[in-house]
Amino acid sequence: MFQPRRKRNAGLLWTLIALAALYEGLLAFRHRLTDSLVLDGSFGVLLGLYICSRGAANLLDMILYGRLLQLQWTSKRAQAWWVALNALIIVVGWSVIAAGATQLARVPAQNAIQMFPRR
Repeated sequence: MFQPRRKRNAGLLWTLIALAALYEGLLAFRHRLTDSLVLDGSFGVLLGLYICSRGAANLLDMILYGRLLQLQWTSKRAQAWWVALNALIIVVGWSVIAAGATQLARVPAQNAIQMFPRR
C-alpha cells in the first residue's frame, strides 16, 4: 500500500512549541486553566501526546523512507536541523505530558483536603 510522503512542516512544529509554552506558562502563573483539575490535566496529557506524535512521525518517516527517497533535495545540515527540531518537539511534548499528569495527580489531594477540612 502506497502512502504519500508528508512534506516537512517546520511552521507547525514551532506553533506546537508555542502552544506548549502557553499551556505551561498559564499553569505556572495561574496554577489552573479551568475550575476542574481533571479537565486541565486531561487537556495537557492529550496535547502532549499530540505534540510527541508529530515529532515521532516525522522521525519515523525520515528513518523508514529516507533511504528509499534518497533525500537528494536536502543537505546534511538541513537534515540535522530537522532531526534536532523533531527531538526538541518530543522533549517539549514530554514536558507537557508531565505537567498534565501533575494536574491529574493533584485531584486526589484536592479531594482529601475537601473531605477533611481543618478545624
